[in-house]
Amino acid sequence: MRQARAVAVGLAVLLVTTGVLHFVAPDGFERIVPRFLGAPRFWVASSGVAELGCAAGLLYQATMRSAGWACVALFVAVFPANIAMAVNALHGDGSVVVALARLPLQVPLVVLAAFVGRHARRRS
Repeated sequence: MRQARAVAVGLAVLLVTTGVLHFVAPDGFERIVPRFLGAPRFWVASSGVAELGCAAGLLYQATMRSAGWACVALFVAVFPANIAMAVNALHGDGSVVVALARLPLQVPLVVLAAFVGRHARRRS
C-alpha cells in the first residue's frame, strides 16, 4: 500500500534525525532519562541505536511491516522520558510548552507506526 510506504518514509526521516541527535547532542536526552533507570548515557545511546535501526527497517519493503511494530514499541518505551521532561520543565528545567506538547505527540506517532505495521505489504 502506497500510503503505508509514505508514512514509513516520513517516520524514517524523523527517526534518523532524532537517532543521530542522540549521538551528536546527547546532553538534552540524558537530562530526560528517568532517574530510576540509571546510566543515562547507556539509555540515550541504546534508544539512538533503536531509532536508527527502526528507520532502516522502515525503508525496506521486506522489513517495513515488522519495523512498523518495532516503532510502536519504541514510541511507547520512550514515553517515560517525555514524562520526565515534562516534570523537569514544571520544576524550571526547560520549556513547559515544549515538554507538555511532546506528551500527546506520542499518540499520533504510535498510530502512524501501527498503520505501517498493519498495512505494509507482506513479505513475498
